[in-house]
Amino acid sequence: MKKIFVFLIFVLLMGISIGYSQTVVNPNTLVYETIGPFVSMDPAWADDNASQAVMWQLYENLVQFDGTSTVNLIPMLSTNVPSVKDGTILDNGKTYIFHIRQGVHFHNGDILTPQDVVYSLERTVVFDNAGGPASYLAGPLFPEIDGQYVSSIVQVVANELGLSNPLSYTSLSSLGIFATGTKNPLTDKYKQALIDTFNLLAKDFEIKGNDVIIHLPQPYAPFLTVDLAFGATWSSILDQKWCADHNAWDGAADDWWYYHNPVQSNDPLTDIENGTGPYELQYLIPGREVTFVRFDDYWGKPAPIKYAVIKYVNEFTTRLLDLDSGQADMIYVPIENISEVQKNPDVRVITGLTNLEIETIFFTWNIESQGNPYIGSGKLDGNGIPPDFFSNIDVRKAFEYLFPYKSFIQQVWDNNAIQPNSCIINGILGYSPDIPMYEQNLEKATEYFKKAYNGELWQKGFKFTAVYNTGNTTRQVALQALSNYARQINPKFQINVVGELWSNFLNDYLAMKLPMYMMGSAPGPDPYEFADGFLDSTGFFGSALGKNFISFAQKNLDPLVNELITDVVPSQRVQIAQKLSKLSYENALFIWTDQPDAIWVERTWVKGWYWNAATMSGGGYIYFYSLSK
Repeated sequence: MKKIFVFLIFVLLMGISIGYSQTVVNPNTLVYETIGPFVSMDPAWADDNASQAVMWQLYENLVQFDGTSTVNLIPMLSTNVPSVKDGTILDNGKTYIFHIRQGVHFHNGDILTPQDVVYSLERTVVFDNAGGPASYLAGPLFPEIDGQYVSSIVQVVANELGLSNPLSYTSLSSLGIFATGTKNPLTDKYKQALIDTFNLLAKDFEIKGNDVIIHLPQPYAPFLTVDLAFGATWSSILDQKWCADHNAWDGAADDWWYYHNPVQSNDPLTDIENGTGPYELQYLIPGREVTFVRFDDYWGKPAPIKYAVIKYVNEFTTRLLDLDSGQADMIYVPIENISEVQKNPDVRVITGLTNLEIETIFFTWNIESQGNPYIGSGKLDGNGIPPDFFSNIDVRKAFEYLFPYKSFIQQVWDNNAIQPNSCIINGILGYSPDIPMYEQNLEKATEYFKKAYNGELWQKGFKFTAVYNTGNTTRQVALQALSNYARQINPKFQINVVGELWSNFLNDYLAMKLPMYMMGSAPGPDPYEFADGFLDSTGFFGSALGKNFISFAQKNLDPLVNELITDVVPSQRVQIAQKLSKLSYENALFIWTDQPDAIWVERTWVKGWYWNAATMSGGGYIYFYSLSK
């Protein structure tokens, strides 16, 4: 076991000897080098770390966390943080009053208005792209259906149409209300249902003078911290007029469905921006670099540094050279490379940061087979796998027992991580060390592989491709180890491991083309965010695992996920979270590989960086506004 990891790490990592630069380089520019690139600058589209890191510099929210606190909020585009004490939270937690900051400029010179705030929140819900963040706002802003929070505007349309089991619908096209190949409603009745759905959303919002008042249909405990605070890029505030001028939805009730769930090439805000943040976009080199320049009309104090750059450099050796020469001020460093950066006395390495992130190997229960080389023949014949290969619980359990959890954490993470037992990770409400977790057991793995498909799988073998995002060598090592152990117990078991650029990786993941893949997630400090993303049938991950997973989740997981957000009693939420954790273990839903500590690496001349586990977990975030050099 140890030899496998030593060999993998030796192959992937190289030590390099170079000279160090001690004089501050480019004093008016901050450069952060990481892997990537970003997917979209549209707050309604993206929920990935690389995209959010870009949007953090450009857009702002109503409120923000206070420095390192994961609990206390301070004003941002709202001049108040609503509270019961000052009378701006009313009706038992259903009404929130925000005093919108006046005199705030968007980057194009337009002035922020309360209507921009309303529009921005409505647009995310209406936009609702597959795998996007709309569910975070749809849940609190729409009335419950059948006692459950909704996760998509689609479900509300289905309910307005009187369809049975409205929560089972995941796309407008599945409702049968449009002319073939169009988004034109077939009847006036269907069009009215679409309009009525939007009006249900619109009635949540009231504008009085410079106040935005939000009337929730039902209480939603984490509304401020999870859904509206800075870091939740889906509730970033946009300029309604600018959006409409650039062919985005204009806010009208009678055509919103034409702007719902577009393909990314049809999203006009993918690579342009007009936020209120301390930096504005200067230029973009797709796939390589995003450069920001200080926004001189910013409502707050001006950014200390005029220019800021995020560069996408997938090779660690190149990032290290740039860090040591001073061409980069901060870089992303995989844990297995940490000793390389520690050699430079002019580099600050911060480790042991509490990280609300989980790394996971995913099984796609129904793989898209058309034109997909990742499943070989598409059959159980030794040269591929059938599309529903991972719908088989014996197959999933076999892989659970195949992964070398302990040695992976010891040798790759150098014990700077722990093994999770579910997506309810250590540090959030509902975590319990008593939930069982899998350990590597090759005899058990062999037993389940022989059991799967009545022995046919063991006899014929399989062949498929596992995918990681290029540049993330930790994930590469994890998948390669799984491949090596599979071949060790049966030479007919073939797993090819390949990397894809981040944007391609996300597109293939959403298209359900990846049979097995590894990703990280750090959605926030509440157990609902983790459970919703992984376990709910409409969650960011769950919705992309295939129809068999969705069916399983709708029956076994969705009701519990809904209880987790509707129940406000902490002790009861703990019990619900633990039920979900046990179901995850019993059904071998995911391979929970590690919960890593966070690591930050910067030149010692960088000042002002701080860590906030609620917003920065996941390692992809940097807020240039707080930094100087």
